[in-house]
Amino acid sequence: MSHFAKDDPIVFPGMPGASHHHTFFGNDSTDASSTLDSLRAATTNCDPKQDHSAYWVPTLYANGVQQDPTQVTVYYGSRLKDPSRTQPFPAGFKELAGNAATQTDTPDHQGNHFSCAGTGGSIGRSADGTMPICAKTAHIVRQVVFADCWDGLHLDSPDHKSHVAQVVAGKCPAAFPVPIPNVSLVIDYPAGMDVSHVSLASGTTFSMHADFFNAWDDDALAQRVRDCLDQGVKCNAAGGF
Repeated sequence: MSHFAKDDPIVFPGMPGASHHHTFFGNDSTDASSTLDSLRAATTNCDPKQDHSAYWVPTLYANGVQQDPTQVTVYYGSRLKDPSRTQPFPAGFKELAGNAATQTDTPDHQGNHFSCAGTGGSIGRSADGTMPICAKTAHIVRQVVFADCWDGLHLDSPDHKSHVAQVVAGKCPAAFPVPIPNVSLVIDYPAGMDVSHVSLASGTTFSMHADFFNAWDDDALAQRVRDCLDQGVKCNAAGGF
C-alpha cells in the first residue's frame, strides 16, 4: 500500500478531489495529475523496483472505519492456450476492471468476490449475506482480474474498458487480437475485521473495481513477458524461476 486520496488519474485526470476515496499501491506519487513521465520519475513500493505502475481500488470500510490492506499482491500471468503470444503492455497503457456503478448483486455473482484466506477459511456469512465470516486464523481477501486482450490501437478508451476484452476459451477475440498480461490483484484485509457492515468508498461491496496505469520500465517488462509469461512459468519478483 502507498497512500490514499480522492483522486483518479484515469477517470478524472487533472481534477484533484473529484473522485471517491481510493487506496493506492505501487507508485508513491499517484495523484490526479499523474502522467507516464511523472510516474516513471517517482519512487515505487513495488517489488521489482522497475515497476513504476500505479494501481488503485476504492477504500474499504468496516462499520465506517477505514481498513488498510495488510498486503497487496499483483500477479502477471496468461490464460492463453498458447502463452507464447503474450505481448508486453505499451507504455502509458490504462485499464479499469470492475464497475463502480454496480451496487447490487448480479445473477452470476461477479460483483462480489470477497473470500477468506488462511487456516479455517470461511465459517459463515454476515447477516445480510454479502460478506464471508472468516475463522480467527483467516482473513478477508478480494481478487480483481483485468482483461487480457487489447485492440492494439488505443492506450485508453472513453469508458476505460472498450479497448480491451477478456480471453475466451484460451484465445483473444478477433477485434482484440493482441494478448497482453493477465493482471490480477489480490488484496488482503486485516484478520478479525468486523464484517457486519462493510462498504466501499464507491458504495456497496458489489461496486469493487480497480485501475491500472502502466509505467513499467519497458525493457524489464519485456524481459519478464519473454522469460516468464511466454514460457508459461511462474517467476519471482526478480523475474527468475
